[in-house]
Amino acid sequence: MDCLREIQGKQAHDPIFIEKMNTSASWRCICVPGPLIVGAGPSGLATAACLKEKGVPSVVLERSNCIASLWQLKTYDRLRLHLPKQFCELPLMGFPTDFPTYPIKQQFVDYLEAYAREFDIKPRFNETVSQAEYDATLGFWRVKSVGVNGKGTEYVCRWLVVATGENAEAVMPEMEGMGEFGGDIRHTSLYKSGEEFRGKRVLVVGCGNSGMEVCLDLCNHNAKPSLVVRDTVHVLPREMLGRSTFGLSMWLLKWLPIRFVDRLLLIVTWLMLGDTARIGLDRPRLGPLELKNLSGKTPVLDVGTLANIKSGDIKVCPSIKRLKRHAVEFVNGKTENFDAIILATGYKSNVPSWLKEREMFSEKDGYPRRPFPNGWKGESGLYAVGFTKRGLLGTSMDARRIAEDIERCWKHEAKHRMAFTRSLLQQPSSDSSS
Repeated sequence: MDCLREIQGKQAHDPIFIEKMNTSASWRCICVPGPLIVGAGPSGLATAACLKEKGVPSVVLERSNCIASLWQLKTYDRLRLHLPKQFCELPLMGFPTDFPTYPIKQQFVDYLEAYAREFDIKPRFNETVSQAEYDATLGFWRVKSVGVNGKGTEYVCRWLVVATGENAEAVMPEMEGMGEFGGDIRHTSLYKSGEEFRGKRVLVVGCGNSGMEVCLDLCNHNAKPSLVVRDTVHVLPREMLGRSTFGLSMWLLKWLPIRFVDRLLLIVTWLMLGDTARIGLDRPRLGPLELKNLSGKTPVLDVGTLANIKSGDIKVCPSIKRLKRHAVEFVNGKTENFDAIILATGYKSNVPSWLKEREMFSEKDGYPRRPFPNGWKGESGLYAVGFTKRGLLGTSMDARRIAEDIERCWKHEAKHRMAFTRSLLQQPSSDSSS
């Protein structure tokens, strides 16, 4: 209530606000006593839980109708966590002990829903944030959202947490002749199973973890997949020397330099998988861990796709030059016929489209300008979670730091409010002084 009174008092003398209210009477205004979190994926849930543990209330806005909408609505059926579950836990709550080492998609969704129930996180669904801007006059953030009914709400808050993450919007590359192709062209966000492509010739564009796994899924459903490899790529076995490759890497990095660990990983990979360049998968010059640190590019963890490439069930193709009628012409001059194209071309941040702020976030890619681990905090109560390019481990680190930082401000302001109230109560009344 103190927060609301402060805002109302400032607004009463703000001519810009008065004019705005006169011209937009259909907008309702809500004061948020604690932080406002945009996004109810793992990042938003983790931050809300960490804040709750510290006694700080928050409001979570989500444009979809469910938590973790990327996982629930935009992922293929065979998806499972690529890393062991201990590296994918959110703060304060682990996975059930009966879950496998690599939980499947539905198990991870069940975990997130249980997490939301455990910390009583109830996002406001179907609220799409259209604009967020800091009002220096008031000293608060103004966040506008639009519901499915078209009605607008303006949230006013002291702290704003951007939790929309790295995978907010699908990347759809422009290719010459897309209108001419005539067959099914879709992003992996719309791909569910290879069942509907049984017997068809399918070109998968992109050789990251999603592209590789979609190719494997298509093989398992008797489709005829080809894989476009446009760049160099590190492919590592998911497990080596009896341990997960990721877990082994983290353990080795405690004792050895990153370049030495990279060399060791590549030697073991060569022994287990052979020379991937022979099947059209050239490796980058930088090692997998060093490349990940510098560019955020994640190595592919093989779950069986390489065996199908070696057997010829998956054909490796170069970059696309242009599309033709049910055919694709490649940069090497060859043309092949295809029934469908699956774009495993990844996702991007959408922060620049709604956040009116230029200091913390880059307008070019929508990521914090400061690299990990310093990109989580901006100015005027602005925070970012889930933009580390380090998966759920990075998300957990961000969430804990944000909660600790806001808790300090929350307690500091509460202390000042109590002192102010106490001073008022101690003042003698006008009657007693007369």
